[in-house]
Amino acid sequence: MALSISVTAATPVGAQKPDIEAGVHGLILMNGFYTSDNVNNSDVPQFATPPAGNPARSTSSATVRQSRVTLSALVPEFGGGALTGELDVDFFGGQQPSSGGRTFPLLRIRRAFAELAWSRLTLLVGQESPPIAEVSPSSLASIGFPEFAGAGNLWLWIPQLRLSADMISFGGVRLGAEVAALAPTSGEPQGAFLTQPDLAERSDRPYFQGRLRSRWGAGDAAGEVSLGGHYGWLVDGAGQRVPSKALAASLWTPVGGVVDLRAEAFTGQALAGLGGGGVGQNMVRDGVPVDTRGGWVQLNFRLAPGLEFGGGAGIDDPDDEDLDASSRLRNTAFEGHVAWRHAPAVAGLEVRRLRTEYAPPANNRSATHINLAVGFEF
Repeated sequence: MALSISVTAATPVGAQKPDIEAGVHGLILMNGFYTSDNVNNSDVPQFATPPAGNPARSTSSATVRQSRVTLSALVPEFGGGALTGELDVDFFGGQQPSSGGRTFPLLRIRRAFAELAWSRLTLLVGQESPPIAEVSPSSLASIGFPEFAGAGNLWLWIPQLRLSADMISFGGVRLGAEVAALAPTSGEPQGAFLTQPDLAERSDRPYFQGRLRSRWGAGDAAGEVSLGGHYGWLVDGAGQRVPSKALAASLWTPVGGVVDLRAEAFTGQALAGLGGGGVGQNMVRDGVPVDTRGGWVQLNFRLAPGLEFGGGAGIDDPDDEDLDASSRLRNTAFEGHVAWRHAPAVAGLEVRRLRTEYAPPANNRSATHINLAVGFEF
């Protein structure tokens, strides 16, 4: 359920005033969680971590920082097409360094874009999922980081300029293509306020992506399959440009009206900047890009209105020869969940199992994460 309003924008005297249809969608969500072992992030973990001198420990707590607010606006007639704008934020931008911990979360922009659509052509400017990896799993437990991040899911929302075209249609199937120039990013942490160029930004070149896609159906019966590529650069310690590249395929389709199938697979190198490819590793040994391959699949069953249960698995498997003695060699994740939505209430339970392998086998770790989500959606 979304709150919609209609407003009239202020315009110069004598000019025609455009009609703007605006809406607000929100999710107030509390996640209670239990994690059985050391992980990189206790409330939304991506991989298990060695104890680093401390014994393995379990943790439990609760947080509201995966709550979201999405603002949208539509100008039905603009420039011969329809202009759409969207701002999607949550509270997963970290937390104030204080005794309040997660109860002092910072606001974060997830997605923010303007999109001008004509009959067969669409121009998007802003921050959105990369074209080659727009599909993500269904989850109420993993919203701040999408499910299987670091275990086969390339996802990071990146500023970009994207042009999409519907080329031909036949038998209800629409074939199209997309090309995009994206802000380069290598996934390195930035400071609390001031930023500095990362390894990708130092290349002085944008990332480029493109894909071919096929779509069919509409609404809950919509499906899509795509094949795309990514190319960019990072700068190593000697100042040389090292390629970041990938081939990726994705699928999202209903099956028989009650089953929802989602999947993604990729192969490439130096992909940490696309949301943790290579288990978050670009160049462990300077100048040697980490070659990796991975993917995920999820099946969801909707046997009653508002009730979903399902499960999935993901893996990211870097090439061992590109790594060193302290690297993450492989990361796998398995999840099972049930979710219930009866407007405006939502609730869900998810169990996730992580297995992370390290160059010294003694550091191999597994962790179980149990997450109970309860919230209000409007």
